[in-house]
Order: sequence, then structure tokens, then C-alpha cells
Amino acid sequence: MKKNRTTHAMAGVFMVIFVMAFLIVTGRFLYIQASGEVEGVSLNDWAENVRTASYTLDSERGNIFDKNGMTLAYDMPTFRMYAIVDEKFSENLEEPQHVDDPVGTADKLAPLLDADRDYILERINNGIDNGRTQVEFGNVGKGISLHVKDDIEALNLPGIRFIKENIRYYPNGMFASHIIGFAQEKALEEGETKTEIIGITGIEREMNELLKGQDGFISYQRDIYNKKLLNPNEVVRLPDNGDDVYLTIDQKIQTLLEDVMSQVDEKYAPERMTAIVMNPKTGEIVAMSNRPSYNPNNPANVENWYNDAISTPFEPGSTIKMFTWAAAIESGVYKGDEGYQSGSYQVTERDRAINDFNGGKGWGVISYDEGFARSSNVAAAKLVWEKMGPDTFLENLYAFDFDKPTGIDLPGEVQGSILYNWPIEKITTSFGQGSTTTPIQIMKAATAIANDGKMLKPYVIDKIVDSDTGKVLEDHKPEVVGEPISKETAEQVRKLLVGAVQSEHAVGRRFNLDDYSVGGKTGTAQIPNPEGGGYLYGHENYVFSFIGMAPIDDPELMMYVSVKQPTLEFETGIEPGSAPVSFIFNNVMENALHYLNIDPDKGEISSVQVSEIPNLTGKSVSSAVDILNSKKINYSLVGNGDKVVQISVEEGAKVLANERVIVVTNTPTMPNIIGWSLRDVLKLTDMLELDLETFGNGFVVTQSIEEERDLTKGAYLGVELKTPKELQELKSEENAETGEEPVDTFE
Repeated sequence: MKKNRTTHAMAGVFMVIFVMAFLIVTGRFLYIQASGEVEGVSLNDWAENVRTASYTLDSERGNIFDKNGMTLAYDMPTFRMYAIVDEKFSENLEEPQHVDDPVGTADKLAPLLDADRDYILERINNGIDNGRTQVEFGNVGKGISLHVKDDIEALNLPGIRFIKENIRYYPNGMFASHIIGFAQEKALEEGETKTEIIGITGIEREMNELLKGQDGFISYQRDIYNKKLLNPNEVVRLPDNGDDVYLTIDQKIQTLLEDVMSQVDEKYAPERMTAIVMNPKTGEIVAMSNRPSYNPNNPANVENWYNDAISTPFEPGSTIKMFTWAAAIESGVYKGDEGYQSGSYQVTERDRAINDFNGGKGWGVISYDEGFARSSNVAAAKLVWEKMGPDTFLENLYAFDFDKPTGIDLPGEVQGSILYNWPIEKITTSFGQGSTTTPIQIMKAATAIANDGKMLKPYVIDKIVDSDTGKVLEDHKPEVVGEPISKETAEQVRKLLVGAVQSEHAVGRRFNLDDYSVGGKTGTAQIPNPEGGGYLYGHENYVFSFIGMAPIDDPELMMYVSVKQPTLEFETGIEPGSAPVSFIFNNVMENALHYLNIDPDKGEISSVQVSEIPNLTGKSVSSAVDILNSKKINYSLVGNGDKVVQISVEEGAKVLANERVIVVTNTPTMPNIIGWSLRDVLKLTDMLELDLETFGNGFVVTQSIEEERDLTKGAYLGVELKTPKELQELKSEENAETGEEPVDTFE
């Protein structure tokens, strides 16, 4: 009986516990049903999120164009491959939607991706063994081109899918790289997988917010197999693509400048080079380049990130004298025919003597006009110290804005500084020593001389355009930022500049052009010794420079060139430092003025050739070759067919004498591209849809496809490139091993 009572008591306890648990659970369910919440989370919202798929619709980054609409930077579509390995995606379907044959899939993918078959198979099997839904393939599955994607899709491999991804592409390679800059894919936040293309340098960085656009999205409700429901509540917000940026640079003139600078780089191997071409009437930068440079498609091992034209102040040397003479004329104290004793000049007993460049010998008593043509330091010093006074000269330097940045629309501008405390510093500033400036500051100040006293702000952005509608959002116009001198002073200084190039005493006679009258000023700037103080010595240890404008009566173009520490020729006499500078200036200015249809203002028209491309597509190769030869156009024929099917330059476009035109025949074969620039190789591979891989920068030294081999769409072409400096070092090593004399290949 006692046992029964205990049993009944325990049963009662358990029944009470069961009833209480039942009531609690039932109450909980009733509460959930009534409130629709669990721990503060709405079940409706939770279910909505679980069955809603949401995907980002990537916006296109805006393009960068030159002034004439030539594409300089754009988003090139590539694809990332992944594989669905979960067999649930194929349930109740006639065709499999997952990888049902891993071995066969790996066998077929490997040759198209140029990848190891075992690696692909391992990735697929690893996903299956670990119960994953899908797998990716690392670097092998990234950056896949459109034609490779099409070839893979043509195989109809179950489970193989693609996601579109853009990379930033620069079709001209090492071209205005310090202006355009480059952009790269970066994670939005540390640890996140979502990325976007971000501008790192140049215009890509300066205009990043306008270029990058805003992503859209699409969302819809789905089942567990990722299939849309019958009523998916689909929401779509289209992406807002980035705006397009048009630059003031002209692709033809920029290309000419790049090619000429590369030639000088190969021959003279200077430490640094900078060149700027500007329209002095507007302030537009037509071309700008530096050496060393880099290829923005592969910005690895970059020697120089800085845009030296705007970011590297230096002691400019005698180019500054044009502003010294302008200040003296403007202040009313200048008499060009007045004589002075050249050679040497000492302001005070405590200060060192100022010498003319011929060792202080001078040329006896000469006029100040002749002193400018001869680039006399003594003349500049006397004008500052005795004629106008140091305070007046300083006021003029301020009027030319040498105390502030130009405000050019590029990132990283660094202004120079005026060193003007002691008497000797005030004197040396008059001929470009001690005080520092940048090439772009000199160009800005010189616009006042070229443009009848009106000084213009330099700029590189021509306009901003909505990429979707074509509407011009911003249209940049010339901006006058000062009038440091009068029209009469500007005209007088231009006459002095002509004398510095064309007179019998001119030190700048190398800069004479055949068809156009040039005015300009040379500079030979000393380089501070980074170790022992003072300046470096030696014939090559200078920054050789020139600033010139033409035609001088009404300048249409103005150009600045500087070459630092070139390797000069001494075997046949001392080669002047102006030789590499004049080679750049003369070739670019003469050809650019002809290209712009500026009428020559002197002499007979020279042999400078600017040709217009006729319609050659569809013509016989023989007739096309005859036309190209008659126009003296530099061309490369691709293939041995009898008909022209493609040409690298549009009909009606103008080409300069040294520009390569690529002509593709109906049976293309691989040309010999040794010595080609990367820019020309990119043109060729785009035309023939080859899969290009590059190693290094500069000019082609090896090619993976043999000359005259048949070409097919998607064929792999690997090229090794070397810079002029690397080529010169290689030649020096070869000559040292063989004992041969170096061969001069400069033209």
C-alpha cells in the first residue's frame, strides 16, 4: 500500500509537471501566433529575409577620354568562374544544374583556362566532400576574358557559372600615366569581400567620386533552390554609372611626345625628364610626360610615382631670366641698348662674385639685349640690384604667382619657394639659383608673355559628361588669373626670346624650327649636392631645359622640356646638354604645329609629314600599300592576304610621321614585333583578339608567337618588354663580355 501511495504521488507530480510544461509551450505558441515575434524578432520579417535574394547591380566607372574623344581609360569586362556542386540544384529537373562529372569538367576546362587539370578537379571534389553549395577556383577562375567565357559556355558544362567583374584598362599602356593615373580594385572596408574600383593616382584619384558612380540592386523572393516564386515581389534599382571625363590632352601629340622622350631615354639615359605642351591662349595642357614613367595596366616596380611636372620643385636655372627681364621692362627701368661690363659682378665684399657661364670671361661691354641672348648672369644680377631693386623684383615674382601653386586640376601639386633673405639670394634668384619652382609654375607665368600680359590658369580637364545621357555637366573654360605685365612688355619680351634663339649671339640656336619662328629661353641649372653641400660639378651634372613658344608673333603652342643628368657624348667633342632637350622640343613642336594646321610663318615648308588616313578597308593589299607609301606613312602589314580587313586608325584621322599604322589582311599571320612599344602591341592584340600577357615595361624584346605563324582568335601571346635604361644596361653588359664598342641606335 505504501508503494502504491508513493507511485500515485510521483505520478501526480509528473502529471503536474507535464501539464505545466504543456501549458507553457502552448502559451508560447499562442503568444508567438498572436504577436508574430520571437525574442523581439518579427517572424514575417525573418521569413521575408530568408526567402529574399538580393544582388548588387554594379555601376560602370566613367571613361576617360582625350580632347577628341579617344578612349584613354575604361572598365573592361572580365568574368569570375564558379561551380555549383550541390546535387539538390538538379532535383526534379531533366538537365543537371550542378557538376555531375567532375573529371570530365576538369579535363575540358583546363586547356581553356591554361590551368592544371588536377587543381580544378581537386577544387570541385573538395566542395562535394565538404557539402558545399558552390566552389570558386582562385586566380585561375578570375579575370577571364569574354571570348574565353564564350568558349567555356559553348561546352555546355553543367554547374559552371560566371559573375561579371570589371577591371580598369588603359589601352595606350605607358601613355600620360602621371596625368591619367590608375585605379585598382579594393575592399570597401577591411575584412569585407565586396570591392570596388578606387582611383589611386592622377585623374583617376582627383575625379574618383564622379567617375565611380553608384551601384544598383535587384531583389526577389525565392524557394530553397533559388528559383523565383510565382509572385516574387521583385524590386530593381538600376545603377547610376559614373560620369565621363574628357581631358585637354591630344592623343596624337601626347603619343608623339612619349615616343620622342623614349628615344632620348634610350640614347642618353637621363636621371629624369619632364615635358609639357600647352596652349598659351587657354591654359589647356595638350601633352605632359615624365621619365621614369610606368604602365598603369601593371603598376609594379614603379621608379617614380611623382608627376615631376607639378610635384618636384627644383632650381630652374636661366629659364627664369625671361621673367627677370619682363620685370625690368614692366618697372620702366630697362634700356635694351644700354651697355654693361659682362664677365663677373660682385655685390658686396662678403658675397661671392657672380660669373657668366664662360668662366667669368664675359664678352666685354655688351648691351642688355645681347646679354639676354647670351644668357648673361651678370646682366640679370645688375638688373635686379642696380636697375629695379630687389624689392621691385620680388613684387614682380609675386605678380607671376611664383609664391603659390598654380591650382592645376591634378593631385599632388607642390609649389616652389622663393629664397630671398640675403643679398646673394636676391641676386641668384634673378638667374634661377637658390629659389625653386616647378615646370608648371614656369608655364603658367609664361602664358602672360605669350598671351599679351594675361596669365592663365593651367588645366587638364576639358569637360565632365553624363555617361548615360551625354549631357555636359561641367565645361571648363580658360581662366585669366592675373595680368603681371602689359601687352607692350609681353611683346618686347617675345622679341628678346626670338633673339635668344635666332640672333648671332643666341645660346639657343639649336631650337630653331624649319617652318615656324620660335622664341624661347634655355636653362642650365646646377644640382645641389645631397652629401657635401654646395652643387655637383661635371659637364653632365645639370638640369638642362628650354621653354619656347611658336609662332612667336601669335603663339599657338608653348613647350617646356627639362632633362636631368643625361649621358652625353665626348668621343667627337663635348656634346652640349641642350642636344637631348632640343631633340624633344624640335620634333614635338614642329610636328604638333603641322598637325594642328598652323600655317608656317617662315621659309619653305619642310618635309614634316602629317597625313590623313583614307578609306583602306576592303581594298587590295597592293593598292593600300601604294597609297600608304605615297603618303610616307609608317605602317606594319599583318598577314600575307590580298585584301585589307582592318586598320588601326579610323578613316579621316591624321597621323604623324613616326606613328605606326597597323594594317591587317584577310589571312593574318604574326608580325615581327621586336622593338614595338606596348601601345602598338595593345592595338594589335585588340584588333586580332589575342590573349596578351606582358612582362615588364618599355619595348618588346621577345615574343612567344613566332613571326609568320598563323593567328587565331584567342591565341596566347606573351611578350617581354624592357625600358630604354634596361636595354642600355643589357647592351653594356654584352659589350663588356665581348669587348665590342657600343652601337648607337638612336635616330
